[in-house]
Amino acid sequence: MNRAAGILLPVASLPSKYGIGCFSQSAYDFVDWLKEAGQTYWQILPLGPTSYGDSPYQSFSTYAGNPYFISLEALVEEGVLTEEECDEADFGNKVNDIDYEKMYINRYPLLRKAYERSDISQNADYRRFVEENEWWLSDYALFMAVKERFGGRPWTEWAEDIRLRWGNAMDYYRRELYFDIEFQQYMQFKFFCQWRELREYANKKGIRIVGDIPIYVAMDSADAWAHPELFQLDRDNVPTAVAGCPPDGFSADGQMWGNPLYRWEYHRQTGYDWWMTRLWYCFQLYDVVRIDHFRGFDEYYSIPYGEETAVNGHWEKGPGIDLFRCMERRFGWHEVIAEDLGYVTDSVRQLVRDSGFPGMKVLEFAFDSRDSGSANDYFPHNYTENCIAYTGTHDNETIVGWFKNIMPEEREMARNYMCDHHTPEKLLYKSLIALVMRSVAKTCIIPIQDYLGYDNSCRTNKPSTLGINWRWRVQEKELSEDLQKEILAVTKRYGRMNWQ
Repeated sequence: MNRAAGILLPVASLPSKYGIGCFSQSAYDFVDWLKEAGQTYWQILPLGPTSYGDSPYQSFSTYAGNPYFISLEALVEEGVLTEEECDEADFGNKVNDIDYEKMYINRYPLLRKAYERSDISQNADYRRFVEENEWWLSDYALFMAVKERFGGRPWTEWAEDIRLRWGNAMDYYRRELYFDIEFQQYMQFKFFCQWRELREYANKKGIRIVGDIPIYVAMDSADAWAHPELFQLDRDNVPTAVAGCPPDGFSADGQMWGNPLYRWEYHRQTGYDWWMTRLWYCFQLYDVVRIDHFRGFDEYYSIPYGEETAVNGHWEKGPGIDLFRCMERRFGWHEVIAEDLGYVTDSVRQLVRDSGFPGMKVLEFAFDSRDSGSANDYFPHNYTENCIAYTGTHDNETIVGWFKNIMPEEREMARNYMCDHHTPEKLLYKSLIALVMRSVAKTCIIPIQDYLGYDNSCRTNKPSTLGINWRWRVQEKELSEDLQKEILAVTKRYGRMNWQ
């Protein structure tokens, strides 16, 4: 089994000219940079269009792509936008920050101009794309067009006839919003054309894409609106229970995610058809699929709808290995990563073992003074070959921020573990990265912020907070040749080079 390494960097966090990372030349340059750094994997976050809070884990669609990622430069080259129009748009003046409000206000009008100048209905490739993806695109495009008509309000607040998808209302809005619907389809066509080209380029360079599939869909999504039978909703399509996680040492009230829960018995009776379609779709988009919140397939936390906190929730049984046996029968073997973090029980561990998928090991979880025994799953000496090792994930502090914020006795634990009491703290992140890279784990993936030695001001996400997340971007100058050589050296040193 080949040892390998990769870097975690969301598409939105790429350097770019117009306010947010996208499928522009900067993405291709990053692929080249990864190749020269000896990397095999580029791990990203979900690519869907984001809703309130800007989280890629709360999307308007399971299948659609985020229009923000469409390269405006490519549209300029195509002749449907001008460079002056793009330069005049206000996307904010911070090169390392995403201003989502300005993005929403200014990017969509540019995309609308491009659509109106495109004569897209005469494009044979576009027509083929619409026909081949009609099974999800029709509902999504209508959903987004109607949402715009209702001032962006959630579908649960729309007029009853369209909220409940009465036939006459569906026909009316498809006629009334014809061009708005076509605009949504145009953006999806452009997104997927550009993504396919970028992924093919990466693969030719020997870089494999690790995608991410959230276990839940957002309540305010085309999926919940178009297929309420899949979820725990009542006859008026109001949730009876929602997703979250229980109180723990980090949150006395637990976490209220608010996603609708699945009717697992219904899914089982259909042979998990919706899930099989969802997984098949991800296998077309990515080389490796990371399944978020894997423990939810063993047991999921159910919170009665209307509760203000997660305190009164309870655990329910999920589909277990049955769903993944079905996947194996339908598609054969595919590379999947099980995100088995959080509160892990013996039954979750068994589900991961039964699936055969590699789980995740996060170094930051190892040095916990409340559980310092050698049985800790996250100590590198306890890793197995069939796992993916990280310093931290998009939800964690950077490794520099983490080391600064843990208790003194935990810092001492970490230094004792590494037999390193001499490295200055400002350089210790390099030792911590090396600790993960030299482990037996078949693959190590390091967030780019950790390679840069950045503190929590560059953190991607802090769970249970709003307004400060998903905003950080790396600058082009930070992806330097010196950093590339440093990453190449540590990758080569621990036998993780991509020799392709």
